[in-house]
Amino acid sequence: MSIPATEVTTGSATDTVTPRTRQGLDKLLHRPELASVIGAVGVFVLFMVVAPSFRSFDSFATVLYTASTLGIVALAVGLLMIADEFDLSTGVAVTSTALAASIMNYQWHLQSWVGSLLSLLVALAIGFFNGWMVTRTGVPSFLITLATFLMLQGLNLALTKRIVNEVATPSIADMQGYEVCRKIFAGHLEIFGVDLKVTVLWWILFVVIGHVVLFKTKFGNWIFAVGGSPEASRAVGVPVARVKIILFMIVAASCWFVGQHNLFEFDSIQAGQGVGNEFLYIICAVVGGCAMTGGKGTAIGTAIGAVIYGMTNQGIVYAGWNPDWLKFFLGGVLLLAVLSNNSFSKFTEARK
Repeated sequence: MSIPATEVTTGSATDTVTPRTRQGLDKLLHRPELASVIGAVGVFVLFMVVAPSFRSFDSFATVLYTASTLGIVALAVGLLMIADEFDLSTGVAVTSTALAASIMNYQWHLQSWVGSLLSLLVALAIGFFNGWMVTRTGVPSFLITLATFLMLQGLNLALTKRIVNEVATPSIADMQGYEVCRKIFAGHLEIFGVDLKVTVLWWILFVVIGHVVLFKTKFGNWIFAVGGSPEASRAVGVPVARVKIILFMIVAASCWFVGQHNLFEFDSIQAGQGVGNEFLYIICAVVGGCAMTGGKGTAIGTAIGAVIYGMTNQGIVYAGWNPDWLKFFLGGVLLLAVLSNNSFSKFTEARK
């Protein structure tokens, strides 16, 4: 009598555990950031082996700082890419918002936080312009934001030269409110003896918020729906144009935040800086699992992509390699990420 009972119990346990295990494995394989996690582990192991100075906590803090200044904008760019749009104006927009805050503070003798808030309005106007133009004209966002990139680049140089007679803004360190703004945007704190920039904490907070918005809110569902099929989304009542405009404004706001960090970290802004960073933000998002065709991606994935860049950027220095190889290495990482993401997508589709 005991033998059949044992057989029934064993069979029942097997029937219960196996489907759950398979279900958990399927969920893991369908995660967009899976390939980036594997890549991050590989890059980490590589530099742990070849760069002894990479192994210290101070080095990790530097990596996280580098990742945070890219990751904040990459997060917003990733959300926009999930909605199947691009923004090529981000690199110069970071500089534009910093220049706006610095020049307004200096010319109008404002408190630092007032100039920062006014520059936030400038940033939101840039984002609204990009989103409105894309949704009203139907012209691809690649072209609209490329035009914005060129216009902002010209404005940054022309207006800075016209107003301050130089290509760099004057110091605003002696103005009221500067130290408070510096603590908010460019402060640091010591954790277990390691000096950590406050941008790292802001970045983590923004990633958590982005993750919650994407997977726990109606707006997050709208983002995925818009990226998957705008026509079908409109048919079920999703405000496609509004979603896209809001996302462009979020991207611009993230540029403003990093711009304020640059301003209060270095006290002066060069009018020509920032060009080329727009590609780094996109690289971080793509490496993190955001699809170029929209409808796929995560906030956590963009963070992993930024960490990969941070490790690569600093690891090459710590390893004593020629920094000229950085762009080559980044290109290789991007290519591997795209190929890996495609392979994982095909594999998971075959398992359905």
